[in-house]
Amino acid sequence: MTGVAMLLQSKKAVGGIILGLLSACLMPACDAGKPNVIVFLVDDMGPLDTSVPFMTDEQGTPKKYPLNDFYRTPGMERLAKTGIRFNTFYCMSVCSPTRTSLLTGQNAARHHVTQWIRSEENNRGPNGPPDWRWVGVQDPSVTLPGVLRTQGYKTIFIGKAHFGPCGQPSEWPDQLGFDVNIAGCSWGQPGSYYGQDGYGHIKGNKKRAVPHLETYHGTDTFLSEALTIEAKKQISQAVDEGAPFFLDFAHYAVHAPFQSDPRFAGHYADSGKPKNAQAYATLIEGMDKSLNDILDHLDALGVAEETLIFFLGDNGSDAPLGPTHEHNSSFPLRAKKGTHYEGGMRVPFIASWAKCDPSNQCQQMLPIQSGAIQQQLGTVMDLYPTILGVAGAHEPAGYVLDGVNLKTLLTGKRDSSHRETFLMHFPHSHRSSYFTSYRQGEWKLIYHYLPEKNPARVRYELFNLNTDPYEKKNLAESRPDVLLKMVEDMVAALESEKALYPVDADGNDIRPLLPQ
Repeated sequence: MTGVAMLLQSKKAVGGIILGLLSACLMPACDAGKPNVIVFLVDDMGPLDTSVPFMTDEQGTPKKYPLNDFYRTPGMERLAKTGIRFNTFYCMSVCSPTRTSLLTGQNAARHHVTQWIRSEENNRGPNGPPDWRWVGVQDPSVTLPGVLRTQGYKTIFIGKAHFGPCGQPSEWPDQLGFDVNIAGCSWGQPGSYYGQDGYGHIKGNKKRAVPHLETYHGTDTFLSEALTIEAKKQISQAVDEGAPFFLDFAHYAVHAPFQSDPRFAGHYADSGKPKNAQAYATLIEGMDKSLNDILDHLDALGVAEETLIFFLGDNGSDAPLGPTHEHNSSFPLRAKKGTHYEGGMRVPFIASWAKCDPSNQCQQMLPIQSGAIQQQLGTVMDLYPTILGVAGAHEPAGYVLDGVNLKTLLTGKRDSSHRETFLMHFPHSHRSSYFTSYRQGEWKLIYHYLPEKNPARVRYELFNLNTDPYEKKNLAESRPDVLLKMVEDMVAALESEKALYPVDADGNDIRPLLPQ
């Protein structure tokens, strides 16, 4: 072989190696066993704030209620047809605890972010535990995006964060494991939804102005639309880079202020509902358009089949429809956001591939049943191990998880090993104050540490959710046997998770009392 021939052969070999490396870098996510993952999180959305029925009858058949006919959510309908929705899915009753549970896979009782975080000052409340985690989670090595980043994922955050107060690392998502942060900061609500207001920078609540969206200031771009445009840009960039991506797309909607989205106002003008309830409905429909736009964008990019979507709310509904603790805003469920009843903690949850393709490698690893309703309960803590599972990753060594992998339930099957319990601990003052709710199978206990500070004015509330799903009859006095066991089990769960308790005027813990 001549020198020239050897040189040409050598160049071809090197070129082949480079081409192979480039091909490996740009291979579809599922060829590498790592699907893209989107968590589509809606603020303050309850399970009745949609045209998709999450409630079921005794046979498990979807059952519509009047609120399902009021709201318009074709994007959610589209996702529900291709995926599975849960009849009962629990989050914490306010936002920061839920968002921290999503990041950590831990219950609020364990991670100690037990209250929504006020940006400027500690809001533990007059009897709140002094050592609650007002500063938020600080260690990115244990967060969901932090772990996924070590597995080659590009991690993106867009929207409302509310992970920590001003001046702390937890104020910014890019300090918690995200490569990209757009619009996320300490605020729990937007200064304004209107681009003409600069989302609070020009007009509105300037103390809550949404960051990073200067391009849209002075325009007619509604906040939900601006965030969607930015999300689509980030998805396109991640696809171009060839890396699997994890997107936490956390809408500010539908949190107050209830400002009407003019694109949809006409749909509710003749509804007979109050103006603020009509505005709330437009926020729901704008969020839903965002979901539809993301699904279309994934399809146009050719990555819908290898992108897994988890859709959920972060706590119960805050729809402005009636008194806080009654059967109104989440009818037939009782109460709303910030309370200890089902309407305060139940949220919509749908898991689906963005586009069904049974031949797709990723979908074969997790074949989600289309159009199904899962009757077993799930919780926000379960997303951490579930997402790590589909990514082929594990939690850090020695790290304690409260969530469990939902893989079996997502296929539509029943999992006999799945726990049917949920602990919601809130040792602070809010709409419902100083309580622990504990669900175990068909029974639900609400324990009031300071009964005089709650509307019920009793220490114990006990409901059988099989026979009384809407919490109308307190059985605490008529079923003392069940009450005692539930309180004992609740105490054991709190101690296991090293929960912090309310305190009295002298700073002493107020611990649960067993019934006499």
